[in-house]
Parts: sequence; structure tokens; C-alpha cells
Amino acid sequence: MARPSGQFDDAGLSPDLAIGVFDSGVGGLTVLDECLAQLPAEDFIYFGDTAWFPYGDRSDLELRARAEDISGWLIGQGVKTIVIACNTATAAALTHLQTHLEIPVIGVMSSEAHAAVQTTRNRRVGLLATEATVRSGSYERMIHAHDAGVELVAVACPRLAPAIQAGDPFDDRIVEMVRDYTAPLRDADVDTVILGCTHYPLVERLLRRNLPNTRLIKSGEELARELRESLARKSLLRNTAAEGRYQFACSGDPDVFHTLGTRFLQMPLGTVEQVTIGA
Repeated sequence: MARPSGQFDDAGLSPDLAIGVFDSGVGGLTVLDECLAQLPAEDFIYFGDTAWFPYGDRSDLELRARAEDISGWLIGQGVKTIVIACNTATAAALTHLQTHLEIPVIGVMSSEAHAAVQTTRNRRVGLLATEATVRSGSYERMIHAHDAGVELVAVACPRLAPAIQAGDPFDDRIVEMVRDYTAPLRDADVDTVILGCTHYPLVERLLRRNLPNTRLIKSGEELARELRESLARKSLLRNTAAEGRYQFACSGDPDVFHTLGTRFLQMPLGTVEQVTIGA
């Protein structure tokens, strides 16, 4: 997507540039869906790193390097900000990217942590996330920055995101996984649960069945609000009545991405470009 002409800020960014979004696979489309709804005039470029999926069992060093390479590709496409639509990549690489890139970068975790603290009444918050996200301790640090007295009960769900991406999100295997992973949260009597992976909203109905009377905090809703506020503060909101465009790229099989992505987003994806990132 070529860099448009128009008014640019001091960093050389224009409101007419696109917003770059990346995730380990198609789960980040749950974030993109909310962004498309709340920011209908904006253009979006989405990159799904399906050749590297899943991120949950990779090291922080690997993820930082990968995130930097993907961000470099997005910047080359012409973007005014980058959204890390992956909790694992946010935990591993957000600070690194914010330090090393010249454009704004936001991730999916801080807004969720803030929303969870604002929502909980008994100050017991649950977290469902990948092993890497839980291991990082990022959510605990963010939550305690808002309220040191909130107890966080974190449950690693290593099998859930791969199962959602690979198969029917409502088969018996996933039903049993959801039941097992939510059991510690029921036992801990949490009243608020952060869905710490962008794949998990795809099984929201199953989660609600297993976590009755519990508020679920989803990354898409919270991040879209944060993104709009961030763009407005930086005078980068696109001021037009025209509907924005969106385009997709992935590192793996584009046909598989197209099939899965259409199911996740429930909108036409158009042509999906296959892109090789890094060596």
C-alpha cells in the first residue's frame, strides 16, 4: 500500500496511512473485527504468521526478533501505527518494539488488565492464556500496577489455541479442554476472567457456560477503544466518511488462511498474499 500524500506529523505520519496488525495466526482477526467496527474509516493491513504458529512455546528472544521482522515489513507497506493482536507476542516484544521503532506500537494486554481491575468486585481475577504469556508474568505486573491487592489466578492453556485454529471450535475435544482449563478459576471463585489469547473469543459461548456469572474481558473490545484514543491523541484518526479498506497477508499457506480467516472474521477476505518474513 503506497504512502499517500497529505498532512504529516513531526514523525512523518499521515492520518491517511493504514494501521498494521499482526498475530501468530488467525486469532487476531477477533481483534481486527472490533477495530473494523469501531474505526470504519481506517485502512488495515493484517499479517498472520501462520508458518510460525503457535507462538506459545517459543522463547522471548525468538518472538522479539520475529516481531521486529514483521513490523519492518508492515512499515514498508506504509502504516502509521502497529497493533500486536497477539497476547504472547505482546508479552515478549511490546517494550522492545516501542523502544526500537519510530512509529507507535500498542498491544493487547494493558487495556485488558485495566478493564479487569475496574470490573472485579471481589478482587479475584482469572487469566486464561498460553504458557509463554503466563510464564512472562506480564498480566500480574500490569494488574498490580493498578491495584496491588487484586489476586490473579493464571491458567496456562497450551492446547486450546492450536485446537481452535485447526479444527471445529465446538467439537467434544474442545468442550472438554474448556471444562478442564476453567476448573481452577471456578474453584478460586473469580468474578472476572481475562481471555489472554485472541483465539479464545471463538469459544466464548463454551467459556460462558463453564464460567457462569463471570465477566469475560476480551482483547478486541478493549484494544479497539485504546487504538481509537491513541490515534485521536496523535491527530492520526482518518477524517473521512468513506469506508476503509483491509488487506491480508500470511507467512504460511494463503488458501488455508483464507478458509480459516473467513470463518473467524465472517467477512470476505479477498486475495491473501503469502509473504516470507526474515531469513
